[in-house]
Amino acid sequence: MKQAKDGMMKPASHSATNGQAAHEEVVALEITGAYKRFRKESGPQPAFWKRSGRPKRELTVAVDNISIRVPRGEIFGLLGANGSGKSTLIRLVSTLLIPDGGDIRVFGYDVHNDERIVRRLINRVSVEASFFKKLSALENLMYAARLYDMPIDEARQKAVFILGKLGMAEKRLYEPLENMSRGMQQKVAIARGLLTAPVLLLLDEPTTGLDPRSKQDVQRFIQRMRREHDTTVFLTTHDMDEADRLCDRIAVIADGKIVALDTPAELKRQIGAQSGKNGSATMEDVFLALTGKSLDDDFEVEAETAEMAEPAYSEGD
Repeated sequence: MKQAKDGMMKPASHSATNGQAAHEEVVALEITGAYKRFRKESGPQPAFWKRSGRPKRELTVAVDNISIRVPRGEIFGLLGANGSGKSTLIRLVSTLLIPDGGDIRVFGYDVHNDERIVRRLINRVSVEASFFKKLSALENLMYAARLYDMPIDEARQKAVFILGKLGMAEKRLYEPLENMSRGMQQKVAIARGLLTAPVLLLLDEPTTGLDPRSKQDVQRFIQRMRREHDTTVFLTTHDMDEADRLCDRIAVIADGKIVALDTPAELKRQIGAQSGKNGSATMEDVFLALTGKSLDDDFEVEAETAEMAEPAYSEGD
């Protein structure tokens, strides 16, 4: 691990050994057999003082033996309906949850054993982003910058630049977040994620709530981050066009398992050949064929979306 002039931790470069090529592929994210389960209440429960012993809870497997390898500089997409496990996987990578099994590494560092190092290499943008709503957009971003030991002057300049590229006028930086629309707040969340120039950027439905033009602004900036900073992006989205436009490869997840993984073009070719839509299949066709579900279906929300989700106990507990 090296420390750059700006104080941010950067992944160490890999040198060639045993006759390997000098330009060895650097793996940004490696997930091997990741597994996560939760227990949740099975139906209405009586008040705790009326219960006799621990109530039985239904076992839910949110991430089921998933393995993914993402090289540095790739924009990797994860598509899945609500409840499929994609947000759980993002939380496992971002160290917010501990896997029950398997191995997850960010630039070679284990997300559990090397948690502090991993957190210096990543940043996460979620549709559920939290802010200090009484503070302005700029004050929220400066707070985030201090957590990463960024010089304030540099952070201020970057914040203004990023939000400008996302279509927010500088004068709006000084408005309280509570006065902004959900779309504007999401732009601030995206700016917060980009502010520290992470080498692995985790985007959990980042453009939800944005108008079409704002979505394009965000997509262009993501591509710019990859082009200029070699940033690796792990993206979950419900926008099929966004996934098709941005992602080098896409994995489709259903019921906690990866059911397909390939380039957008190859996924569309395969599904088109199966359905008789050669040359005209869309990513929505791919999604429907592989999951049997529509993104608009009203599925049960993932167990882990509740902040107080209780981890599963072993059989001996």
